[in-house]
Amino acid sequence: MTSMSRARVARRIAAGAAYGGGGIGLAGAAAVGLLLAEVQLARRRVGIGTPDRVPNARGLYGGTLPTAGEAPLRLMMLGDSTAAGQGVHRAGQTPGALLASGLAAVAEQPVELDSVAQPGACSDDLDRQVALVLSGSGRVPDVCVIMVGANDVTHRMPATRSVRHLSGAVRRLRTAGAEVVVGTCPDLGTIERVRQPLRWVARRTSRQLAAAQTIGVVEQGGRTVSLGDLLGPEFAKNPRELFGPDNYHPSAEGYSTAAMAVLPSVCAALGLWPAEEEHPDALRREGFLPVARAAAEAASEAGTEVAAAMPTGPRGPWALLKRRRRRRVAEAEPTSPSGV
Repeated sequence: MTSMSRARVARRIAAGAAYGGGGIGLAGAAAVGLLLAEVQLARRRVGIGTPDRVPNARGLYGGTLPTAGEAPLRLMMLGDSTAAGQGVHRAGQTPGALLASGLAAVAEQPVELDSVAQPGACSDDLDRQVALVLSGSGRVPDVCVIMVGANDVTHRMPATRSVRHLSGAVRRLRTAGAEVVVGTCPDLGTIERVRQPLRWVARRTSRQLAAAQTIGVVEQGGRTVSLGDLLGPEFAKNPRELFGPDNYHPSAEGYSTAAMAVLPSVCAALGLWPAEEEHPDALRREGFLPVARAAAEAASEAGTEVAAAMPTGPRGPWALLKRRRRRRVAEAEPTSPSGV
């Protein structure tokens, strides 16, 4: 599927989400049903090595850094098992811990990490997760990172419904004052046990959902980072290194790869990235595009960020497409665990 075709499909899905449309909007329901069966069979075959318990990474990171009397930055993780860090054994290997320690290093300020991410969650669980975030007694998080979408595909959730829930979650968090960065739907075509032609179906479906997610998120004032195409080629080349024991969830190295792509966007959302890097770089093929076209391009290229730029243009809202330089992150345990 070409970038322009993907842009048209993504725009239809996003419009359906905004105006209450239904339908799966992606691959046919029968094909996705076969994909679901294939993924479940793959997990039964090789899933015995994955830890059931998700490491508790909540706590304070960078606690020895100077604070000048300022409160720690608050980072909240929402979404599914990828956001929670299922598949690794140590807290410091989870994406939340990697992002918190990296953010603390860039900001030179402690970062308090919390998470409401739920393994197995689809986008409709975000309503509950956002309610937990906003109902707490503490202050609203400075930045929320959402990773969601894979379970929506395998559970055959209509794409319009999926995007509607994600857009609503971003809107509520932005209204409350939090910055929001979304890691879009990963590429299910990289699951080793999924064979052709279902591998092609999985890749196409994942990328279409990722593009539609991008439109919905950007139109609500958030920004996205493509995880599908980031992890796809690298997972395909190094499945033993970048997948965990179940060949489904990422390994420690896989989560580190994802965190390296998301961290610059988290820092930029908080105004912590160098100002000169906020301007589009023509040599890196960055620039302002209609949001649907930017979303389609991001779904096909590693670690690409899309953020709101102009509310309207000749073809609707416009977005800024950035290919940020990845920031290496190192495993780190909390200096002050939350004990939750």
